[in-house]
Amino acid sequence: MLPATSKLCAAISYRHLRNMTGLRRQAAVTISQELSKLACRSPGPGAWINQVRRRSSLLSSRLEEKPFSEMEMSYIKQGEEALQKSLSILEDQDGWKTETEVRNGDKVLSKVLPDVGKVFRLEVVVDQPLDTVYSELVDRMEQMGDWNPSVQEVKILQKIGKDTVITHEKAAAAPGNIVGPRDFVSVRCSRRRGSTCVLAGMATKHGAMPEQDGFVRAENGPTCMILRPLPGRPAQTKLTWLLSIDLKGWLPKTIINQVLSQTQVDFANHLRKRLAQA
Repeated sequence: MLPATSKLCAAISYRHLRNMTGLRRQAAVTISQELSKLACRSPGPGAWINQVRRRSSLLSSRLEEKPFSEMEMSYIKQGEEALQKSLSILEDQDGWKTETEVRNGDKVLSKVLPDVGKVFRLEVVVDQPLDTVYSELVDRMEQMGDWNPSVQEVKILQKIGKDTVITHEKAAAAPGNIVGPRDFVSVRCSRRRGSTCVLAGMATKHGAMPEQDGFVRAENGPTCMILRPLPGRPAQTKLTWLLSIDLKGWLPKTIINQVLSQTQVDFANHLRKRLAQA
């Protein structure tokens, strides 16, 4: 995982955040500086990645607008870490191998990272404008179980500011019950800068959702979806989905790889059908 500023967050109580403007400002500036250092570690980011990273500089102003508790600040920073780590993985073009390629151009690639394990990368083009895709994936997140058979339920446990949410997701059992019921608790953050959107997330813990009977608590992240208009075709959206999951339990790697890559291909098809009906 990327370095954290947990010592700073732990040293500042909620009461201090409410009553000591100077200390709150110092905390915001420090976190922003930490994020800037993280962003500089990865060589040669593309212009669209820089656009999203500049969006993180607004963290200081958000903290000034509303005082957050220690726990809320921790969740905000976890979301930022997921975003920065995901972008670093995606901008490194070396080592990706094709897992699946469909006739319509949809493609799933994969690579193995020393500190993360095997990650999967879906690249598709959706015949819908960015705003439409963004609204479906973010604004109507809790309706995903209505159209994606891989998802049984998505529930927002807590909202923090405008861009950060804590979610609980129940995954549907894989066909043939190859993989038993899994659930996830994740922190998710959304960033939008110009024509680029990033939806990032990673596993976290939340008091409102302990481990559930009948489900194995799996972990995801860092993971993200990136949305950009197709160059010269604003009515179409390029979607890149970085998927990293630890399903827990004993499962052969060959089965895991097959299930995850197929899940991404199926997701693209289900998303297209959903958007066509809207």
